[in-house]
Amino acid sequence: MSAPGVPVRRAPAWQRALPWLVALGCFAFLYFFRIGPAAAARGLSVPGYLLEVFQTVRWGAWLPLMVGYSTFFFLIDSLVVWRIITWFNARISYVDILPIRASAYIISILNEQVGKGVMALYLNRRDGVPGWQVGSSMLFIMFCEVFYLLAWATVGVALRWDAIDPAFRAIPAISLGALVVFVLWVLYFRGVIAPGHALRERDILLAFRKARWWHYVAIMLLRSPALLAAVFVYWLALDLFGVQAELMDMLAYLPVIFAGAALPLPMRAAPIVLWDLIYPGDPGRMTTFGLVQHNFFIFFNAAIGLLFLRRANRDLFD
Repeated sequence: MSAPGVPVRRAPAWQRALPWLVALGCFAFLYFFRIGPAAAARGLSVPGYLLEVFQTVRWGAWLPLMVGYSTFFFLIDSLVVWRIITWFNARISYVDILPIRASAYIISILNEQVGKGVMALYLNRRDGVPGWQVGSSMLFIMFCEVFYLLAWATVGVALRWDAIDPAFRAIPAISLGALVVFVLWVLYFRGVIAPGHALRERDILLAFRKARWWHYVAIMLLRSPALLAAVFVYWLALDLFGVQAELMDMLAYLPVIFAGAALPLPMRAAPIVLWDLIYPGDPGRMTTFGLVQHNFFIFFNAAIGLLFLRRANRDLFD
């Protein structure tokens, strides 16, 4: 968080352009190597091919399914933020955290991590919590997300080992390495490793200094209902798009896809490409599914943010 009166240094132009260039590369890959050839094979233009997919989706069942899931995710996501803030920063009610989390979804249209930075700014201005200390809680959330996604992906791969895409069989080994990192991380912040190290005392790492091992586990458990609901919802959504998939496959695939969705790429380019690579049989259908599924989610969450925007502005500026 910048101090008042201190100008914020902008990132170099190439750094700001990089996410857009990567996203453009993802969509170019889909257009020239996946959708274009599939459309040509059927004697259709690319727009006509994609329109044909749209016309086969059962939108009447899909829309309430996604509205219900997005609302449930918002409540669980807010619960996680509330729990971490009350542990490490300030006493605040769950009801008061709702406008904070919801309003951050508006910024998250562009970048999920910037949305977390907005929550830090909100709590700094409204409750006087030092900005870097709130930032440490946002880092704690992101850190836990990595391990929670890896844990569930490992469970999904183990349950579907023989049927899963072979590329996903590397996940248990990655998770084992991550577990070693986690243990070393906790030992470092407990002072067992490198006692007296100055880096550990910075405000941006406050949450990690305060955290015990069970805080990490508790956050992963609190977050898990949202993922387990997503497994069922995305399985149903695939069926509504005319794609047959195994329910338990979603438990292995979704954590990886959600990790890709967290990358700061416009229009959620990474998960769209991942869906097409996992189910390569119908590139137009999978591209449409990924585009609609992930972008509806972020825009509907932003709409929830608009419902709370008046309250959020009042808290910040009155």
